[in-house]
Amino acid sequence: MSNQPVRFGLIGFGAWGQCHAGAIAKTPGAELAAIAARSEKTCQSAREAYPQAEVFCDYRQLLQRDDLDVVDVVLPTYLHHEVASAALAAGKHLLLEKPMAPTIRQCDDLLQLARKNDRLLAIGHELRFSSLWGEVKRRIDDGFIGTPQYVLVELSRNPYRSGADGWRYDIDRVGNWILEEPIHFFDFARWYLQGFGQVETVYAAANSRQPDHPELQDNFSAIVNFTGGAYAVITQTLSAFEHHQTVKVTGTRGALWASWSGAMDRTRHPTFFLKAFDGEKVEQLSFDKMTGELFELEDQIARLVDVLRGNGELAATGEDGRWSVAMCLAAQRSVETGQPVSMKDVLAENP
Repeated sequence: MSNQPVRFGLIGFGAWGQCHAGAIAKTPGAELAAIAARSEKTCQSAREAYPQAEVFCDYRQLLQRDDLDVVDVVLPTYLHHEVASAALAAGKHLLLEKPMAPTIRQCDDLLQLARKNDRLLAIGHELRFSSLWGEVKRRIDDGFIGTPQYVLVELSRNPYRSGADGWRYDIDRVGNWILEEPIHFFDFARWYLQGFGQVETVYAAANSRQPDHPELQDNFSAIVNFTGGAYAVITQTLSAFEHHQTVKVTGTRGALWASWSGAMDRTRHPTFFLKAFDGEKVEQLSFDKMTGELFELEDQIARLVDVLRGNGELAATGEDGRWSVAMCLAAQRSVETGQPVSMKDVLAENP
């Protein structure tokens, strides 16, 4: 691709979709050329915020534009497969918010469509771009802690936002709540332990504050076992306050402890730190680059522009997205059965 601006079409203009729009608009080399929103009210909001973009109330009209290089899909989970399939079939490169899809079959279908149409398929695991969480990854890969043996990812936060028309609290539309935020942490575990083993089994438990809605699991924990002996603990509560995330990794030679806190998940003014222990002394690292999902979203858009121009690689591919979905589905099955679930079984069933 030449140095002409990479032209984005954005499908979805809800709270997070508006964050995507802002990130695209401020990224050098990117142009927000078209937006599709779900109602006339949100369409009008999009026109007022981005007068240079053509705005549609039907995403199919957006996909008919032949001058768009990439489509960014930021919609509720149950719409991912339908809209992403249409975007790939229309010959567009695709950035698809997590979770990639609610089933393995739908993930496989999207992967096949991307290959058939020779299109890039990037998944919105934007936390991989974090200066904080990324430094944990770099330290592991550099051998700072030796061979990693244990990963903890823990989040304590406010309850989820309801989403448009309350879709996030409708289990038929959301799939399950493990697909909502813990999916990022399953991705972390696999990302951090790449090169040291493959995900083998998932064992999980969960409960709800609402006796009449046991499917809405406010508290969730899982143990993820890897070939080679390492394991990860992923745990989250939605029954708390603010937004506080911790990652701890220990190995045969050292340990890492990272923490991020904000009044809200999308704050631009968090507090965060990383302490590194080499087996003898503890060092607290300083960071020049701020971290938080709004910053990582901007980096994700910038990376996609670079990749479309032939520079670098995607941070999270469709294959990564498929693995993350599979681990969440294994965790949900374990919650329901009370038994460890084999990843081979989940991946082979292709429901």
